[in-house]
Amino acid sequence: MLLEIKNLYFSYTKDKRLFENLNLRLEPGRTVALAGESGCGKSTLLNLIYGLTDWDQGEIWFKGKKLLGPKGNIVPGEKEMKMVAQNYDLMPYSTVHDNVGKFLSNINLKAKKEKVLELLDVVGLSEYADVKPQFLSGGQQQRVAIARSLSVVPNLLLLDEPFSNLDYSRKIELRSKLFSYVERHGISLIISTHEIEEVMPWLDRLVILQDGRLIQNDSPIETYKKPYNEYVARLLGEVNSLTPMQKSALHAPRDFCFPQQLELASSGIPALVLESRFAGSHYWNKLKLADAEIVLYHPTALSGQLKIQFKRSL
Repeated sequence: MLLEIKNLYFSYTKDKRLFENLNLRLEPGRTVALAGESGCGKSTLLNLIYGLTDWDQGEIWFKGKKLLGPKGNIVPGEKEMKMVAQNYDLMPYSTVHDNVGKFLSNINLKAKKEKVLELLDVVGLSEYADVKPQFLSGGQQQRVAIARSLSVVPNLLLLDEPFSNLDYSRKIELRSKLFSYVERHGISLIISTHEIEEVMPWLDRLVILQDGRLIQNDSPIETYKKPYNEYVARLLGEVNSLTPMQKSALHAPRDFCFPQQLELASSGIPALVLESRFAGSHYWNKLKLADAEIVLYHPTALSGQLKIQFKRSL
């Protein structure tokens, strides 16, 4: 086991704990996402793992070694780990090239330059090698920090909201190259995110936190098909909260459902289309069903009266 968190307790204030008896395991070569609403503890957990913050009780083990945290380490941070927080910690007056190569040996400068250029290609910043970070946008600085963290091929890489400052096109490019690089080099990855759908194709596990509690730890497909509760479902996309009358009429197994779990059917429940809007890959349709409104995704625009049913499988 690469990483094991046992019975972890942590609090910022004496009267309220953030983590209480938290347990988590990570096998080598795995990619895991921490997800949850703001304030649930994602960033704090990364700081605890990396050794930037002391915990109250419990143990954190890494590669069979019990970690000590800041109380036991003169220099904050853990060897064979790298973390990219949301402050980036770059050298503002050195070039992007020098920032990325900060941890690389100068014995073979040719090899160092080749490695730096490879990493700049991974994060899409090849043309910025000679630019100083102070002239870059926040999203570009974030990518420089990611490239630097990859330079030493850590056993465990911790990324705190790595795509938060990127526009959509850059985000698509970076995530594909980043996850491919991590997988190719056998790097274990824990990533915190608000946008699960954007990283789901590359995940081995999805860890959901709610108010400091770990409420679900499953594969992405298991989490999507069987969310623990409506809170988990809403992290995965738009959700319909069903009234008791709607749930009964649709024979739905839970008090909530995704819009894509509804479909047109001649033998379904009558519904009235209130709105139908183009949303790219589908039309977003608001319907009146039973005693409340409900949303259904459909390939084409809908109108008037129709019948819908609950789709049994996603």
